[in-house]
Amino acid sequence: MKRFLTPTHSLLLAGLFCAGLMAHALPAVASSANTGSALVRGLPDFTGLVERAGPAVVGVRTLQKASRAQGGFPGMPPGLDENDPFYDFFRRFFPPGHPGAPQQSPPGRPGQPGQPGQPGQSEEDSPSVPRGVGSGFIISSDGYILSNHHVVEGADEVFVSMTDGREFKAKIVGSDQRTDVALLKVESKNLPALPLGDPSKLKVGAWVVAIGSPFGLENTVTAGIVSAKGRDTGDYLPFIQTDVAVNPGNSGGPLLNLDGEVVGINSQIYSRTGGFMGISFAIPIDEANSVAQQLKASGRVVRGRIGVAIGEVTREVAEALGLKPASGALVRNVDPEGPARKAGIEPGDIVLSFAGNKVARMSDLPRLVGKTQPGRTESIEVWRRGEKLRLKVSVVELQPEPQVQAAAPAAPEPAAINNWLGLGLADLSDKDRKRLNLKAGVGVLKASGPSERSGMRQGDIILSVNNTQAESAKRLVAYLEKLDKSKPVVFLVRRGDGVLFIPVRP
Repeated sequence: MKRFLTPTHSLLLAGLFCAGLMAHALPAVASSANTGSALVRGLPDFTGLVERAGPAVVGVRTLQKASRAQGGFPGMPPGLDENDPFYDFFRRFFPPGHPGAPQQSPPGRPGQPGQPGQPGQSEEDSPSVPRGVGSGFIISSDGYILSNHHVVEGADEVFVSMTDGREFKAKIVGSDQRTDVALLKVESKNLPALPLGDPSKLKVGAWVVAIGSPFGLENTVTAGIVSAKGRDTGDYLPFIQTDVAVNPGNSGGPLLNLDGEVVGINSQIYSRTGGFMGISFAIPIDEANSVAQQLKASGRVVRGRIGVAIGEVTREVAEALGLKPASGALVRNVDPEGPARKAGIEPGDIVLSFAGNKVARMSDLPRLVGKTQPGRTESIEVWRRGEKLRLKVSVVELQPEPQVQAAAPAAPEPAAINNWLGLGLADLSDKDRKRLNLKAGVGVLKASGPSERSGMRQGDIILSVNNTQAESAKRLVAYLEKLDKSKPVVFLVRRGDGVLFIPVRP
């Protein structure tokens, strides 16, 4: 009878084989360690760090008036209670419209406890119900606490609990959604506080420790290493990526270096299952502290704005435009009433630097502009049709932006066809150019073949091709016929109220 090797047997034999090899190699390894050439000498002992830092880490729980609790939100699994630790996770990472969000749970019946419509009960009289749990940490002995915006967002009451059993009602001093930072205050003195470190000194591969309340389990300690720095997961923050185990409830807790200093606030995880998958993100503490100081002073954060919508500059686009290496931020749209328009910035420009600071990636620009004091005038360098231009732009305060309705051109008459790219083109009327505030542009009536596969659509307006302005349909077709048909062609296209570069591969 044949016997098949199971995975367990395979592992056992592999282990025995490797053990034999290691027995022969062991003297060499020991010799290497004795000479001091080993790069990794052992695992750190975190016990002293935890003993010092643990008392300054707090659990955060929030309450909400039952009359305002809507029995769930789009994306919440059916039957998930607000006091369930996973409630905060789904609210944070599966917002309405998220493709991975489960179906919304059915609303409660009128008159059901905790649901709107209960007769004879005002919001003031309505009882408070648990809303969510999270973490935080004390940054000053007089009771200031840092946490995440999403931990306290929408809460009517906030309570923090300490490791010695004390619990305090906390006041929300201020909260900033864009950076996900919240500053809380409790009335007490001589509280244990954590020192703040310097995230710029962190190295990839360095050990870090997280302390928090995952799933409501207070003062849970997990450890790992810094996986990467400067991760772009938001407009205003370059996140610290780690492999420290972070789960729902860890949000707002500290990320500590081996000196016991806070280097970040645990804020996000990447997950396909709802649980930890080896990737977590922390807000650098220097950025968070800058926000906290503004919240402490005025209860809000003031940011600069120049009035542009931006996109990424890909390698293909950069090469076609003669920009090497690929860097900067593509200006997709310019607010007609904003400072950028007054400074002469146009859709299709690529911002290379702002206030003397290089814009290496798209995400650099909002950070540089955001931290600029409104009222200042700064230099801005842009790449436009093969040339560098230096302009001056005044920075204004960022305000909630109004919704802009996309404008589409009226259907023009066909004027020219380009077959090798599959484009049917037409001139814009003077009325359309004036309405869309365009100096030049050619309408796309048909996109097929290579242009359709690359993302060109009927209704797009071609502004330029490989740095050459699109003045008319016939001139554009003549220009396209002269191009090397084996190389990509980069179109600057207006779509709705924004612009984008589309590389079309023959």
